Amino acid sequence: MRILAITNLYPSPDRPWFGTFVEQQVQGLRAAGVEVEVLYFDRKREGPLLYYRMGPRVDEALSRFKPDLVHVMYGGVMADRLTARIRCCPVLVTFHGSDLLGENLSGLGRKLVSRYGVRCSFRAARRASGIVLVARHLDRVLPRNIERGKVRVIPCGIDLSRFRPMSAADCRLRLGWEPGVFHVLFPANGGDPVKRPWLADAAVLELKKSGVNVRLHRLSGVAYDEVPVWINASDVLVLTSLHEGSPTVVKEALACNVAVVSVDVGDVAERIAGLDGCHLAEAHPMDISRKLLKVWNRKGRIDGTRALASFTNQNVVERLKAFYVQLLEASVSPQSIQSSKSLSEKS
Repeated sequence: MRILAITNLYPSPDRPWFGTFVEQQVQGLRAAGVEVEVLYFDRKREGPLLYYRMGPRVDEALSRFKPDLVHVMYGGVMADRLTARIRCCPVLVTFHGSDLLGENLSGLGRKLVSRYGVRCSFRAARRASGIVLVARHLDRVLPRNIERGKVRVIPCGIDLSRFRPMSAADCRLRLGWEPGVFHVLFPANGGDPVKRPWLADAAVLELKKSGVNVRLHRLSGVAYDEVPVWINASDVLVLTSLHEGSPTVVKEALACNVAVVSVDVGDVAERIAGLDGCHLAEAHPMDISRKLLKVWNRKGRIDGTRALASFTNQNVVERLKAFYVQLLEASVSPQSIQSSKSLSEKS
């Protein structure tokens, strides 16, 4: 099976942390025997007009590689242009969150651009042979006239050989973090306003007023190999985003048995349901602070790995491969995809 993966999310020398979940998925597919070629479009370096001049590079890759299927690994303008252009084989699009939800805390200019991107995502979803959503709640924002038989919910997987429990003391020593301090980790993601860093700052300030010796650490610009060290050095991960798809960092924290305190966003409620030591909080500094205080009082690690059996890279890759096969069969016999399990049954 030959898959051309086209993405604007992928690690690069200047941003080694960017799109690592896509890279892990590609590596997992290759390890499972799928021949994958990656075509990466670096919007940050080449600018937003990149998507309107990417045609020749796409045509060259299609002609040379001759894929059985094209997997577009993000929505928006890129997916819109690609689903309109590619006719030689089935096209699958993965939507990750902001490409369907927009960026509602950005400035006016960026907000308008993101709304245009959402409209592009809707057009791409209508044209696509198949759709992958990384979280079930994203189905609510897809237009109703999109056939749900071609939709699957497949969150990004976790490499449990990389993200695993490690000695907190050793990790803190390696990073130079003080012992005897309550270490709170915040996934800052380059200062994206949708992460609401001011909310995390305010919550930690309230916790300090309670007498807790606490430090907030921003996980941003950290090399991917170092992320497990940062997570294991922490006592708790705090997430305050306005919206998310399926935040990978939450699953990574659970894989390290590190507690999570989060607002009710994305699929976090599903991921931490029933896990002692993890808490949902209202999007208010006082309530987030109260939940962090519960983690501080409880002390110790959680049993997070038991919640991740279905989110290993291997499991996710097998689900993707099965969907690829269905889409290829449907390209020969269109009835086959319609007779497959629906979104609610498959997820």
